[in-house]
Amino acid sequence: MNQNLKLALYVILTTASCVFGYLSYKNYTRLMSGVLENADVRAPDVPALETSGNTLVTRGYAQVMIFGAGFFVAVVALGFLLGHDVAHHLGDRALRGVHNDEGEGMTDPDYEAAEQVWADGKHLEAIQLMRDYLKKNPREQHVAIRIAEIYEKDLNNNLAAALEYEEVLKQKLPSERWGWTAIHLCNIYFRMNQADKAVALLRKLDAEHGETAAAEKARKRLALYDAEQGTAQILEEPAPASQILEDPGSQRGTRPS
Repeated sequence: MNQNLKLALYVILTTASCVFGYLSYKNYTRLMSGVLENADVRAPDVPALETSGNTLVTRGYAQVMIFGAGFFVAVVALGFLLGHDVAHHLGDRALRGVHNDEGEGMTDPDYEAAEQVWADGKHLEAIQLMRDYLKKNPREQHVAIRIAEIYEKDLNNNLAAALEYEEVLKQKLPSERWGWTAIHLCNIYFRMNQADKAVALLRKLDAEHGETAAAEKARKRLALYDAEQGTAQILEEPAPASQILEDPGSQRGTRPS
């Protein structure tokens, strides 16, 4: 939801809750005072006054019910909006903590030790330490992505990197993170001449996470790939017989010398 619209809803619902709550309380207080006054002054031999009093009481009850209903609806709507925002905020914080792609805020000594080993150039040892850390903390998938990056960039092992990324995509990730991980894996597939796997994954990304920026990139790449495949197919197909040029000499009907 647009932030300006959400802010406007907060203002409107809060104002409505206050106004309806005040009017409901005010009319209820007035109604109760009127009922007590009528009870004190009512005389059995004055039926006209009794009818008038009952009319006022009925009207008062109606106003209390209307304003009370308005107050209830406004409070429920405000509570729903507030609960949604709180849940969304807490969910985002949890996802950032579980799937912190950049390792921001990481203070775990085991993970920091693995990164230090990597910085010392001991890549395989660093990978093993990261695997040990990931076994203890399986939800921190940024560590698995880090392992894949080391295979790809430091060890130039595209196959191992692809296998690591495939395992990451089996986990429950935020849509955007899943999408960009898939894009990265597709690039590796193309480098390994596994275009079929890359195209299948791009189509899956578009179908299941189509609202993400990664899916937009996937659609562009698929369009380019389809265009390239169409061009290649045209070049490979033989020309129809009607388009094959004949020997000019045979067209003129000349006789061989």
